[in-house]
Amino acid sequence: MTETAVLTQKTIETIEWTPDGVVMIDQRRLPLETTFVTCRTYKEMAEAIRSMVIRGAPAIGVAAAMGVALGALEFEDIDAQMPVICDTLAKTRPTAVNLFWALDRMQRVYASVRHERLEQIRDRLIAEAQKIREEDIAINEAMGRHGAPLVPDRKTVLTHCNAGALATAGFGTALGVIRAAVRAGKKIDVLVDETRPLLQGARLTAWELQRDGIETTLITDNMAGHFLKSGRIGCVVVGADRIAANGDVANKIGTYGVAVLAKENGVPFYVAAPISTLDLSLASGDDIPIEERAATEVTNLQGEPIAPLGVHVANPAFDVTPNRYISAIVTEHGIARAPYENSLRRLTKSS
Repeated sequence: MTETAVLTQKTIETIEWTPDGVVMIDQRRLPLETTFVTCRTYKEMAEAIRSMVIRGAPAIGVAAAMGVALGALEFEDIDAQMPVICDTLAKTRPTAVNLFWALDRMQRVYASVRHERLEQIRDRLIAEAQKIREEDIAINEAMGRHGAPLVPDRKTVLTHCNAGALATAGFGTALGVIRAAVRAGKKIDVLVDETRPLLQGARLTAWELQRDGIETTLITDNMAGHFLKSGRIGCVVVGADRIAANGDVANKIGTYGVAVLAKENGVPFYVAAPISTLDLSLASGDDIPIEERAATEVTNLQGEPIAPLGVHVANPAFDVTPNRYISAIVTEHGIARAPYENSLRRLTKSS
């Protein structure tokens, strides 16, 4: 896995397949450095996902697909290695279901071509991984078109974590809705939760919105209730890492608290996520696995310790927002509303 520093461009290339390997913007270094990482093996890709070089459920799905394609280039006996490749990638991040969706899709493609010549197999897997990336951008733009009418004109939108171009192959889920609303001519500004402990809102979302010229105000996580009570906020828009059949939503830790505060203050709370984020095999959010990350993410800030040595730490990366706090779920096929058991299945069947 190699790193290259380059100048930023207007279009954010989150992840791209190149002749030299899979090139990804290193999201750990933003916003102070724009550095790209190149992965040439499936193990390097697994480490990039695990260490959050790349993050965000849709982007992780694209990365996993490209990881499978990298693995196919490494071995001649792909049949023997495919389970190992997929298992290694599957163990990187347990909550984001897009990861498993992408691996399943790549395995199905492999099963359909496994008796072809080696070069044909490799070409087909590379093509499928690139197709997943291209589809993701189109899906996000479609979500934006569906979600933009939900955003009130001349009001403020609150968002939590980063569900923008950096969390996807491009355009974004929650930020895609915001971008589409701005494109439609709506006069809005955005309040960005900093999103502890890794500050994805402060480091990534604020960076994206500034690049787009969208009026942005950064707030700490514990300021959200103050602003939701103020009457300034017209709606909340967030992304998702997994959505259960009943509409319960797993998203970055802190989302649940924002949803409760929004409900208390009569502010609509919207979730934007592709169909691939739905996990209809789970009856409710109680069944969603929650990733526990390293204690140092909480005890340290930008590499510097901020807590007493040896203090006990809990660091769940996600929480689950019950469906009763969610006003609507925006997908590429349209908008789902309660009862979600019916509306989500209906949208899935149209995919």
